[in-house]
Amino acid sequence: MVKPPTARSAIPSVGRLGLLEASAPEELAALGWVNTESVDLLWSLSRAANADLALRTLVRLRDGLGDDWAELDAALRGDSTLRGRLLGVIGASSAFADHLAADPTGWRLLLGDKGLPSRKQLTDELLESVQAVPDGSASPTNLIYRAGITGPAAVAALRKTYRDQLMVLAAADLAAVVENEPVLPYQTVGHQLSDLADAALTAALSVAVATIYPDQQCPARLAVIAMGKCGARELNYVSDVDVVFVAEPSDASTSRLAGELMRIGSSAFFDVDAALRPEGKRGELVRTLESHVAYYKRWAKTWEFQALLKARPATGDLELGQRYFDALNPLVWTASERDDFVTDLQAMRRRVEEMVPAELREREIKLGRGSLRDVEFAVQLLQLVHGRADESLRVQSTIDALTALAAGGYVGRDDAANLTASYEFLRLIEHRLQLQKLKRTHTLPPADDEEGLRWLARAAHMRPDGRTDSLGVLNAEIKRNALRIRRLHAKLFYRPLLESVARLDKDAIRLSPDAATRQLAALGYTAPENALGHLKALTGGASRKGRIQALLLPTLLEWLSDTPDPDAGLLAYRRLSDAMVDADWYLRVLRDEGAVAQRLMIVLGSSAYIPDLLIKAPDVLRLFADGPNGARLLDVDPDEVARGILASSARYDDPGRAVGAARSLRRHELARVASADVLGMLDVPQVCRALSSVWAAVLGAALDAVIRASEVERGEPAPASFAVIGMGRLGGGELGYGSDADVLFVCEPLPGQDEVRAVKWANTIADRVRKLLGAPSTDPPLEVDTGLRPEGRNGPVVRTLASYQAYYRQWAQAWEVQALLRAHTVAGDPDLGLRFLRMIDETRYPEGGVSEQAVREIRRIKARVDSERLPRGADPATHTKLGRGGLADIEWTVQLIQLRHADEVPALHNTSTLETLDAIGAAELMSETDIELLREAWLTATKARNALVLVRGKPSDQLPGPGRVLAAVAQVAGWNSADAGEFLDNYLRVTRRAKAVVERVFGGQ
Repeated sequence: MVKPPTARSAIPSVGRLGLLEASAPEELAALGWVNTESVDLLWSLSRAANADLALRTLVRLRDGLGDDWAELDAALRGDSTLRGRLLGVIGASSAFADHLAADPTGWRLLLGDKGLPSRKQLTDELLESVQAVPDGSASPTNLIYRAGITGPAAVAALRKTYRDQLMVLAAADLAAVVENEPVLPYQTVGHQLSDLADAALTAALSVAVATIYPDQQCPARLAVIAMGKCGARELNYVSDVDVVFVAEPSDASTSRLAGELMRIGSSAFFDVDAALRPEGKRGELVRTLESHVAYYKRWAKTWEFQALLKARPATGDLELGQRYFDALNPLVWTASERDDFVTDLQAMRRRVEEMVPAELREREIKLGRGSLRDVEFAVQLLQLVHGRADESLRVQSTIDALTALAAGGYVGRDDAANLTASYEFLRLIEHRLQLQKLKRTHTLPPADDEEGLRWLARAAHMRPDGRTDSLGVLNAEIKRNALRIRRLHAKLFYRPLLESVARLDKDAIRLSPDAATRQLAALGYTAPENALGHLKALTGGASRKGRIQALLLPTLLEWLSDTPDPDAGLLAYRRLSDAMVDADWYLRVLRDEGAVAQRLMIVLGSSAYIPDLLIKAPDVLRLFADGPNGARLLDVDPDEVARGILASSARYDDPGRAVGAARSLRRHELARVASADVLGMLDVPQVCRALSSVWAAVLGAALDAVIRASEVERGEPAPASFAVIGMGRLGGGELGYGSDADVLFVCEPLPGQDEVRAVKWANTIADRVRKLLGAPSTDPPLEVDTGLRPEGRNGPVVRTLASYQAYYRQWAQAWEVQALLRAHTVAGDPDLGLRFLRMIDETRYPEGGVSEQAVREIRRIKARVDSERLPRGADPATHTKLGRGGLADIEWTVQLIQLRHADEVPALHNTSTLETLDAIGAAELMSETDIELLREAWLTATKARNALVLVRGKPSDQLPGPGRVLAAVAQVAGWNSADAGEFLDNYLRVTRRAKAVVERVFGGQ
């Protein structure tokens, strides 16, 4: 007998809760959390960063609280805020878990919704822990207190109170990981930690006063200046606190006072470091204000002024501290006038990079490549350079400085926003790393430490995204943000004008070739020596054009650095500039029209197809500007272009010159369309329509010119009317950049003309048209393909209308009928073309649909195409034309439905694949879901195919494997993510789904 399925228990199992320890069931039972009333508690526990650690800590709290455990248990059941805070902090930090286990009643600190304590509340709490009272000279601006407890007891009391307050903040910071609690902004956490550090220094100073001056009032004025992250109010959970001491007077007594403060603070809270004082660790610990000022005016190095950017009075005599700030801060903003200012900072940056062992550089989020220091260093450099003239930049925190730099126009708003987001993300990761064991660390766990990384991911509130788990999301986010910082950091640093801004004269030091090469490599140039040669050529000489180029290039290079191939882009820009050397408007437009310059760099750095077109059609550059209605690249009407091509070529009697005029306008239009495509201004149907229109116009211009020349040569009118029928993608208005023009030539003898002579003349016309258009050229080719004519390549190139009719009625094969579905008049006599289309309607839209025998034949041919036509070595998964779910699959499927149903659904009388798909959906011949899958695949494959040509400069159907070319194709295809692998994954996913539809619809009906 089969047992009925067991109902799923309402109480989640330890496995579902993510508990891995074998003792978990017993521990849950010990807590009394194994009933339905505890389900909410259990799910909250499961969301802790390390659920096993949290559970183990709860058991320790129960053991420590004894009878008082019931109070905590009840509070956890009824207060989700407490639940989030407690489980958040004990699941993310083994250090705070131990801290609470040592004093289980400390959980009550996490109760309530009063918000975070103020700086005054923190100060009062810490002072009270050592029974401190105001010293005789204490005032609102002189935070001098005298502790009632000194020695080891004071240190223990301060450590406990400080750790309690740190836990309160960490619990609020981590609560959102477990419960639906507000997320604390990064700046709020940094401000709170800095306020806590100020309060801690104030309490440590009170103990130092009582220790050094046990029997008298403190006789000296001592100001404690916070530096570094504490000065900027962006402190970490575990960090050194950098300080500088100013005293009046400066003597042995005040040195002892400062030293005792450092000893107590370092024992109770964090390392108190005075190494940023004048002369560093070799200098006097305490100086007078006058001594400080004298040192900075005469001896200080560039890095010391950079350190002063973040100076802030923290405690002690705040009035003296403010005087210190007021005296030295102006010197910071003149530092950029110093000799070797930029080179000093660059040397310091290199020293910082060299401090990180090579094996840790990819795991080091503070000092490695794409790290926190990259952001801080770039921001501080820009502050120092521009802050002299712009006081809005004189702020201390990195985030505030980025905001000010963006507001002042020194950094792009998008760049500032991206840097801010990446900086805050890495600071969050840094905080979570430090909270695990309350250790000062900035290094990610090694790749093989999956447990540590998963703990970090959950503590950082990473959640699965549907494709990967929380650990995968963490790794992807770390990689993405580090890459973004590296790119933006290099972009901000490529500022040759920094030297001139810093020195403000024409003799500013120029980067050495080695330094310039390193700089260009950082910007993404794979051949920096070649790039340097291009820069020298562009700016060489004393000409006005060279000087303008020198002004333009910093910005142009920044934009080029964002493109897939900066090296090729810079070479193309040099070639274009050389070709435009006599065009006065060229550099003026680039200088005065920022949109033109930026769009040009994107195009040149993205496409090998466009540069030659622009060199020969430079007027297109004017269209890169914005007009009243947006980019002028979109102001052009393809139909107007077609009429212009026909009109322009009609002015010439010589067919060669007429076709040359048509080619010139085609070149202009191709450059316009391709540029707009790369810039993301045109969608796939717009691109295809424009390319088809210009192709048809050139074909029509060539035909008209050849017929006119023939009439002149013969001395009499043409003996026949002549029409060109577009087939394939040309007929469907869906040409791509690499497509040939499939055509049929049809003629009809005029009344009174001999048919044999007329057809012979028509063949001559067709041959001359094909030769003229197919003549060698540096332009993209104009290949006219007549392979779809009756009898294929064995049949006559030109037939009369009657001959076509007789053939299609008697001899048409299944593939020829299918090919006619996309037949459309594109050039020549429109009346003849229309009569041809009406004549073939009975063949391509047969009454009752095509026979089952024809359907079987079409399926057989398709199977043969799939097995034989795919090029050797091609990957069927990523071949855009013949691959699985590619263009051929979608088009054959659509055409089979047309052949079977067009007689009963007039809307299927359409040569466009996309429009026919709409008609199929409207007639409910396929589900809307299937229609969307086929549409998406067709658009995706066409976009990818066009992008391949734009990137490589030549026709191609095969997507490349991972690498730079794929990244370029992804970017040109409009893929927003920097990860080209995601583009490829999306292509495979879209085409795979389409292939399933094709197999069901094409193969199953």
